[in-house]
Amino acid sequence: MTNPTTSRGWYAREEFVADIHSEKILVLDFGSQTTQLIARRVREARVYCEIHPCTMPLAEVKAFSPKGVILSGGPASVYAEGAPTLDPGVLQLGVPVLGICYGMQIITHLLGGVVARGERREYGPAKMTVGSTVGPFRELDTAEPHQVWMSHGDRIEKMPAGFTPLAFTGNSPVAAMGDPARRIYGVQFHPEVAHTPEGAAMLAAFVLGECGCRPIWTMHNFVEATVADLQTRLAGKKVICALSGGVDSSVVALLLHRAIGENLTSIFVDNGVLRAGEVSEVAGVFRDAFGVNLRVVDAAGEFLGRLKGVTDPEQKRRIIGHAFIEIFEAEAKRIGQAGGNVDFLAQGTLYPDVIESVSFKGPSAVIKSHHNVGGLPEKMQLKLVEPLRELFKDECREVGRELGLPETIVSRQPFPGPGLAIRIMGEVTKKRLATLREADAIVQEEMRAADLYHKVWQSFAVLVPVKTVGVMGDERTYEDVIALRIVDSVDAMTADWSRVPHELLAKLSSRIINEVQGVNRVVLDISSKPPATIEWE
Repeated sequence: MTNPTTSRGWYAREEFVADIHSEKILVLDFGSQTTQLIARRVREARVYCEIHPCTMPLAEVKAFSPKGVILSGGPASVYAEGAPTLDPGVLQLGVPVLGICYGMQIITHLLGGVVARGERREYGPAKMTVGSTVGPFRELDTAEPHQVWMSHGDRIEKMPAGFTPLAFTGNSPVAAMGDPARRIYGVQFHPEVAHTPEGAAMLAAFVLGECGCRPIWTMHNFVEATVADLQTRLAGKKVICALSGGVDSSVVALLLHRAIGENLTSIFVDNGVLRAGEVSEVAGVFRDAFGVNLRVVDAAGEFLGRLKGVTDPEQKRRIIGHAFIEIFEAEAKRIGQAGGNVDFLAQGTLYPDVIESVSFKGPSAVIKSHHNVGGLPEKMQLKLVEPLRELFKDECREVGRELGLPETIVSRQPFPGPGLAIRIMGEVTKKRLATLREADAIVQEEMRAADLYHKVWQSFAVLVPVKTVGVMGDERTYEDVIALRIVDSVDAMTADWSRVPHELLAKLSSRIINEVQGVNRVVLDISSKPPATIEWE
């Protein structure tokens, strides 16, 4: 995980603190598509933070005890009917507050200022001049303009009493404002996005400088604190771990192996919708390299039987999630019969899974269910252990490196829990799985050969539920279509299609059409997230 650096040298010394949540920032979400990026930037400054809806009751905000609060952007206008708002008490807690875009406007609105529709909307890059080096600007140069990313239609017409302008652009006389006495600040631009090059340093200046947080949220500290917590919570208890071979579940397995040793049994389920060679690869790494107690369960027939005739993607996810749990509960009983009941199931749920799968009952919408979070049966007998539930993907990878996981697993591209089942549009059958598995193997092989596998976020094949006309030799064909999905991302919250070389695309198309029986067309998905998701289902 990268860290913004400043002249203050905030990261010169790594301090271990057992309570890694003692220094924390609260991010209140007003429905922005980039709220998760705010949280990631705070984490990059080595400060723990959580995202909660802007409707979070004041009593809960106080109980959270944040050292600072950040208000996200959002698509609404503060004067629109039903626009999300904030309990004014949050602005009276006495801790620093930073409003971003809509967050700045809601501060203005609640404190007696005036927000009005701008003469023209401001979207995209802008040059901002800083007039006062306070709050998030304490490390910035006032002599040169700074590039920022704007995305707003409203503007600050009149600042609340006590506020002064801190920066301006050609279209925004108040591109930033602040009341240093109350330590409340607002910026009209988005410091969390990559298009604001100094944005990470601005957020670091706010949380480390203005809020006074210590940079103790490191993955070394996380490992030490989490292992100690697991040893206490699970002392004398038997746990099974759902191991898929991906980085998330692999990290969970090693954390628990370090914490409780022989009381952990990792279970790898061959559900029939895995990639080629995954079973032998996972078994080899965890049994041979780490000595983990591992059981491999062949349940391909069970999963494919349940998926027969199913085409709805959410139903696929629920079926697979429920089948996993039933298998884990059955294995837990077998282990219990051998001595000692199994009460806990560990799995690799990450923070983006929680954000995307569980409704915050706020402005941000639930995107999809996830078998780790939203697809579990209500009456599951096993209690869940999810030690990575607070981490973003890049943080999870750092934990893996701390634990000594081989880079082949740490840097492995994300693979969904429902596997190839949600990369097959329509019904999942053995024949269609064989087609996709072979095409996907070619994608993985060629991406590695081109030294691009670790440079993109994900690269995979999708089997499309249509057939198209083609010509092979002198014969007319009517066969399957494979779509290529290759994207760049940091944490899967946003993504853009990768501009890979045309020569590679040509080679992928040629190999798939010539080597995978029943495919006569290959297409490329060039949509970004949002509005599309990375996976097709």
